Amino acid sequence: MHVVTQFCLRHKGLVVLLWLVLTAAGALATGSAVDGLTHSFATPGMSGYDANLHLAQRLGIDGNEQPTIATLTLPSGQGMDTAAGRDIAARTFAAANQAGHLAVADYANTGNATLVSADSRTTWAVFDMPNPDTPSGAGVMEGIEPALKAAAPEGVAVSVTGFEQIQTTAGPSSGGPSVLVETLIGAAGALVVLLFVYGSAIAIVPLLIAIPSILTTFLLILGVERVTDVSFLVQYLVALLGLGIVVDYSLLLVTRWREEREGGKSSEEAIIAASPTAGRAVVLSGLTVAVGLLSLVILPVPFLRSIGLGGMLIPLVAIAAAVTLLPVVLATVGPALDRHRVRRGSTTFSRGWERWAGLIVRRRWIAGLAGLVIVLGLAAPALAMNTGQPRANSLGGNGDPAVTLHRLEAGGVPGAVVFPIQLFTHGGSAAAAQAASIAAATPGVYTVLAPATAPFRRGDDALITVIPKDEGNTSAGVATVARLRAALAAVPGGAEVGGNTAQNSDFTSAVYGNLPLVLAAIALLTFLLLAREFRSVVLAAKAVVLNVVSLGASFGFLVLFWQNGFGSDLLYGVPATGSIRNWIPIVSFAFLFGLSMDYEVFILARMREEYDRTGSTREAIVSALARTGRLVTCAAVILGISFASLSSAPDVVVEMIATGLGAGILVDALVVRTLLVPALVALMGRWNWWLPDRLARLLRVAPSETKQPAHT
Repeated sequence: MHVVTQFCLRHKGLVVLLWLVLTAAGALATGSAVDGLTHSFATPGMSGYDANLHLAQRLGIDGNEQPTIATLTLPSGQGMDTAAGRDIAARTFAAANQAGHLAVADYANTGNATLVSADSRTTWAVFDMPNPDTPSGAGVMEGIEPALKAAAPEGVAVSVTGFEQIQTTAGPSSGGPSVLVETLIGAAGALVVLLFVYGSAIAIVPLLIAIPSILTTFLLILGVERVTDVSFLVQYLVALLGLGIVVDYSLLLVTRWREEREGGKSSEEAIIAASPTAGRAVVLSGLTVAVGLLSLVILPVPFLRSIGLGGMLIPLVAIAAAVTLLPVVLATVGPALDRHRVRRGSTTFSRGWERWAGLIVRRRWIAGLAGLVIVLGLAAPALAMNTGQPRANSLGGNGDPAVTLHRLEAGGVPGAVVFPIQLFTHGGSAAAAQAASIAAATPGVYTVLAPATAPFRRGDDALITVIPKDEGNTSAGVATVARLRAALAAVPGGAEVGGNTAQNSDFTSAVYGNLPLVLAAIALLTFLLLAREFRSVVLAAKAVVLNVVSLGASFGFLVLFWQNGFGSDLLYGVPATGSIRNWIPIVSFAFLFGLSMDYEVFILARMREEYDRTGSTREAIVSALARTGRLVTCAAVILGISFASLSSAPDVVVEMIATGLGAGILVDALVVRTLLVPALVALMGRWNWWLPDRLARLLRVAPSETKQPAHT
């Protein structure tokens, strides 16, 4: 780090010029980068995804896309038991084809009595359609309702519902702020915290470093898009997570620079003195975040891999900006910005945190048990986590689509109608009839819609829409898919089972089946990085284990807040979802594992430094917390503000990710790192610093000599 810092200080103009060029290029590239992001959740090679892909290729219908459901109610005195009533319904539903390419399944082309209410006045139909993100599907969903209402005779009531329609009207989050506005909100919140920490104009420096870092990351994202698709979620993470990480790293370096200056060093001397301590901590922190995100490439899911690749760039660019541009800024304008302080004294050393650390050391058993009880208590609900699409009736409040769905449910139609199972047969009419008969007799199936019209048939291929009794986010709904696959195995020509539930079920099996491999890879790489930096097996192992515990607390929050609805309705207008989107835990895991390690590194790196200086574990704990406690809590608050602004995005999935990450960061910083970690270090005493000679040679570091027990 000395070499890099000294080079940057000797070539300030070159460093500034390079970052100005990258910033300008990033500003020009950001729009193209965002436009190039995809909304694909493709999982090629999995049977559910492949069935939906074949269906789209052959019939132009996306089986994974939630269909539109329409209801039609005839005037009093008319019913579907009359020719006039059936004709009105048939003509009205057929008018939906004006919206674009559709496959309409109604009473007219199926004769299925379950599509008609008990009083014969109301009937409903299913409209399967292309993916709305493709040219053939653009605007189709939005055009269905106007076409139906225009065709309906006077006195005939028509309404539509479906998961997409319900989600579009999901409470106050719809029409939320743009990514830019969210970033500005996060930046304003961060500035308030930084002003509190520093009490001078130096507070603006971390935000100045964040601008080129974020824009440069978008420039690199544009480059990644030339090689592979990148998920739309990356734009939120680059903007908000990038802001939080850069500010955190800058906060650590500026704080240590201030500390060295208060010790009597000049500005440049303070920068050089901070590089082997705070600078190394920043590099290690960034690498652990990158390792956590890069682990996503192990999974056999393209969009998760793209999040891993895109997300990995965030900490790497943050490291580059913090260790190259920040020293130059501090050397040139740092002293002038920090000259006038609101309050006197050091911003690094805190008497309050010193007293807190001393209390933990004296009451180490009580502190350790208290920390474990809090964290494990928060993590316990995670054992009940259910993954899948949110319940359809948990979204939309009292909007018309939600009301329409509730009316259908009151008439006996299951809510799973918005997530049908799609069968795709290839053996001609006889095979289609056989598959429909088998599906109708399969436990868990409510009804089967198998029109013989052109949109559902092409050559020997046929689409059959199966309405299950249970939604796909339940074990019963997943079991229905498994039973259908087994029962349809002998259908001539083959019968593929697709639809949203089938694709999600396959995704869950593939991702979480590979989770042990991901965990092992992250744990091993992180352990080796930390063991080398801390020269300790115990500290490294403890950091990895406590990170897993912190993750459990974050997942427990997701279950309580979203799945069980304790707060989601009040803050976001979303009742209990009944489940957590199946890929959110794995993405949260990848981000949180690295982010929470930041604070572990900040604290333990200072403990290692103080132990090497004093030879006392007690002094190491007290001095480290006294000088990093305020830093860690403020850094966590800044990240929490970033995630809070991200949670204003008009997408329930983004809200889930943001609130889960925010809760995880705050619990980790306020409970795990400032209560549980120091208590466990105090309990382990001199064994904290143990590193076997063989491992030391493997890691190419000097053996860590433990001091005598009297000094611990």
